[in-house]
Amino acid sequence: MIDVHSKALDSKILINRILGKIKGKKPGPTVVFFGGIHGNETAGVFALHDALKQIKAKNVKGIIYGITGNLAALRVNQRYVDEDLNRLWTKDRIDLIHKKENLNTEEKELLEIEKILNKILQTESPPYYFIDLHTTSSKTLPFITINDALINRKFSKQYPVPIILGIEEYLNGPLLSYVNTMGYVSLGFESGQHDELRAVTNTSAFINLTLLFADVLCKTTIEYSVKSFAQLQTQSLNIRDVFEVVYLHRVRAHETFSMNNEFKSFQRVSKGTPLATNNNEIVKAKFTSLIFMPLYQKQGAEGFFLIKPIKPFFLSLSNFLRRTKFDTLLVLLPGISWYNKEKYVLRVNLKIARFFAKSFFHLLGYRNKQIFPPYMLLYNRERLAKTGMYTNENWF
Repeated sequence: MIDVHSKALDSKILINRILGKIKGKKPGPTVVFFGGIHGNETAGVFALHDALKQIKAKNVKGIIYGITGNLAALRVNQRYVDEDLNRLWTKDRIDLIHKKENLNTEEKELLEIEKILNKILQTESPPYYFIDLHTTSSKTLPFITINDALINRKFSKQYPVPIILGIEEYLNGPLLSYVNTMGYVSLGFESGQHDELRAVTNTSAFINLTLLFADVLCKTTIEYSVKSFAQLQTQSLNIRDVFEVVYLHRVRAHETFSMNNEFKSFQRVSKGTPLATNNNEIVKAKFTSLIFMPLYQKQGAEGFFLIKPIKPFFLSLSNFLRRTKFDTLLVLLPGISWYNKEKYVLRVNLKIARFFAKSFFHLLGYRNKQIFPPYMLLYNRERLAKTGMYTNENWF
């Protein structure tokens, strides 16, 4: 067990890897919350700890888990100790970790979490929901990040907060991307700045709404649910748009990076606006867009993102194209073929790819890519999604 301190609440709690587990008296979904994947993000840990203490098993359908992320980093209130735990969750890296004899701190943490995750999937009942609770180093509206599968979009649209698509194209190895490759509903919630009190209260509201939307609670207080919805609606300034990541400024090892003062997530910036300094060079906005998750802490390799809203027409069009599996026609074109027999990875000749807009592949659900000259591999979350698991759920 370890002590975790919240600056926002000015209090400490004693926690284990399993923050809580509530098995209901009736069958139902399995909802898994993760808190503290980054050790300086304690809001999720405290909100989960409090929420799970208040829920009675007799009022639960299915089962609820609260899982602590990086215990070693939480102990010292750092994002990570040796390397970012939320960048290790790729098949190749996990396979390598299983073969290693000498593991670093986060590799040990990963193995413990993976063991629990595998046991949940082997012993508990579907449908499964995986929720990762985070905060940011900058001031921000509360928002949801998802891998771009329609089941994630549908479930996320119930919340009164902005939704961010496409971040998986810029980050390698987040826990939720790993879960999403298994086909389950998975989303991240960023509740506010690390040590703000509202980051904790926003997370509490989000947890309550998640249990309501997933239909896990047999009995819920309507007044509390309305209050939770209203809180997030107010905190997000009534913005429920869907945005797309269009740019990431990466911070390389040994580079000196410093954001200019006090940018906030979702703040509009014009093309050419000075945003940061990197190795004594001024970094300017490449597009007129919204700045997203600017880095105001020492650890982290993502300096800032730029995002743009997606028009509802294109969201509807992508929904239609994916449901009709329009992408099956792509392999009729020269230079494009299926890379695997499961037909969720396209192999595209790089000479052909330049004739297609990136947004075209996004419409069809292809957001992850790997370059192996003279080919590019495009990965589709939609074809991996276990959509049938959720079709009978009320939100679907």
